[in-house]
Amino acid sequence: MNVTEVSSLYPAERLEAARRATEDAGLDALLVTPGADLRYLTGYQALPLERLTCLVVPAGGEPFLVVPALEKPAAAASPAGALGIGITGFDETDDPYALIARRLPVGTRLFAVDNHMWAEKLLAFQAALPGAQAGLAGDVLSVLRMRKSPAEVAALRRAGAAIDRVHRRIGEWLRPGRTEREVAKDIADAILDAGHACVDFVIVASGPNGASPHHEVSDRVIRTGDPVVVDIGGTTADGYCSDSTRTYAVGEPPAAFRELYEVLLHAQTAQTRAVRPGITAEELDAVGRDIITEAGYGQHFIHRTGHGIGLETHEEPYIVAGSKRALEPGMAFSVEPGIYLPGTFGARIEDIAVCTETGGERLNLTGRDLVVLPG
Repeated sequence: MNVTEVSSLYPAERLEAARRATEDAGLDALLVTPGADLRYLTGYQALPLERLTCLVVPAGGEPFLVVPALEKPAAAASPAGALGIGITGFDETDDPYALIARRLPVGTRLFAVDNHMWAEKLLAFQAALPGAQAGLAGDVLSVLRMRKSPAEVAALRRAGAAIDRVHRRIGEWLRPGRTEREVAKDIADAILDAGHACVDFVIVASGPNGASPHHEVSDRVIRTGDPVVVDIGGTTADGYCSDSTRTYAVGEPPAAFRELYEVLLHAQTAQTRAVRPGITAEELDAVGRDIITEAGYGQHFIHRTGHGIGLETHEEPYIVAGSKRALEPGMAFSVEPGIYLPGTFGARIEDIAVCTETGGERLNLTGRDLVVLPG
């Protein structure tokens, strides 16, 4: 990324937005350790070490970053260094929890920690702040993070294009006689070659393994006629994630599979077309679920329609029955209905979609029709 891309993806005003949200929530401070929340607020992709790294966002004061002294140069060289926040290094014999406690407002009674903070760090903060109550920073930050800026949408669009390039090459590796594991290794290499900084997951689920949504890979040998679910994703250098699923057939699949797939394609296409501001998450889930249920496969659609995506593969908003959350422009999420017949086969089609001012935009543009590869 160049300097302009860094500043647009991780703008300084996010810290002020987080401070206001902290104050509005009645919290005295947010305490954010390495992970997606820290990167969202500062651009700093800190190492998750046993030594404490923590961004402190007081409701009534200036944010500051506390890091091990040996990590201070890295923190200063990251986008966080350009935000103008104070970066305090501590030595090996210092107590960083006590250091932070001393700098928090007098009378701090309620603080929130990032949802993925290690338990040992939370316990250390509770010991350093006796009488104060801990909550979850996700209740504050998820509302900010789920509405993507134009720069974030552009980053997700680049990630989507990169994973699309991999799907277009699946025919190079997926063929009878190879194991799922062998195919997955080739796909993982291609994910990196396509422009990702790391591989997050590779699912190659052939034949009956396709009926398990999170199967990943095994040593099963792919056979002629097998449907194969390929669900892949990675993280790009700017921190944003890709996630896309296509289902292939190696040779002509069973007629029953083609029937199932046509239902699934109808459902997924209808759902992506239904994305618009104001539709609720549960209403969008129902668009595809009703189609699948009416075709007789309702009991075999066993997961939610989708999940938000950004700096994490799974984040808010979740597209699931029971969620009354109305979609808003900037929300990005997967649309991935699936049908799974235990012991037989399964299928899933997944695109990342972004809610726009007038409707929705698909970020994955490979074809959704069933691709039948040579068997």
